[in-house]
Amino acid sequence: MKILLTGKNGQVGWELNRSLSKLATVFAMDRDQMDLSKPETLGPVIQNIRPDIIINAAAYTAVDKAESESELAMIVNGIAPGVIAEEARKTGAGMIHYSTDYVFDGKTTSPYKEEDLTCPLNVYGKTKLAGEKAVIQVGIPHFILRTGWVYSLRGSNFLLTLQKLAQTKKQIKVVDDQTGSPTWARTIAEGTTQILEQCLKGTTTSQVFTGSGVFHMSCGGETSWFDFANKILELSNLSKDTEVVPIPTIEYPTPAVRPRYSPLSNRKLKQVFHHEMPQWQDALQECLNSALK
Repeated sequence: MKILLTGKNGQVGWELNRSLSKLATVFAMDRDQMDLSKPETLGPVIQNIRPDIIINAAAYTAVDKAESESELAMIVNGIAPGVIAEEARKTGAGMIHYSTDYVFDGKTTSPYKEEDLTCPLNVYGKTKLAGEKAVIQVGIPHFILRTGWVYSLRGSNFLLTLQKLAQTKKQIKVVDDQTGSPTWARTIAEGTTQILEQCLKGTTTSQVFTGSGVFHMSCGGETSWFDFANKILELSNLSKDTEVVPIPTIEYPTPAVRPRYSPLSNRKLKQVFHHEMPQWQDALQECLNSALK
């Protein structure tokens, strides 16, 4: 079994590269090897490897910057996944593709289900939704895994930014009227690996991907950025020296509009794969503990 992984240096990709190695031979690619901003270059790489499964963890993730780089964001997030899916069809491969809670507009009051109406508010969300549709349209066996508020101990994310600010600032202002489900990148990677491990009991690609479709995969529970920040500082032993001040979104304007409410329901994931994601507080504690090992 051969797995082709894109975005190996990203938050989720790096964790996937670690966890997938026990299942198959992994061909992990970075941007130099597979540049999704140049979709025309992807085919030869895929055809040379001829993988059984392609996992696309690469993406344009700069939510605010996407507002001024909409064309680039659409190529990477919207067009390239479709090209990858077309190449997968040629080799008979299945595909796993990651998407986002930002495909929703945040106007509900209960966690979003897979069948709920999508209505992205920003360029990033629109391009990720385009990528979902492009993969589905090709008609190959696939899983599209939506997640949100992803963090890790690598790269650029809310957790690392907050810890860095807390080292130099006595007070940090954080938005308190946006609600989501913070999700550790490792829980996404391990969840994906466990699902594949179950599915690999099938002998063909179509059997592996029985039940193709969209699934939500985020940590359980919900919180605001403000409460998430307080929890990070508490568990990092930084809360005594730094005060977190709640502010409304209107006081922290950004180029991209965010949904006010975007938690995802994992019920379908549990029903189909019997996989339960951890609560966000537990995952955060485990993440911070892992930094000490």
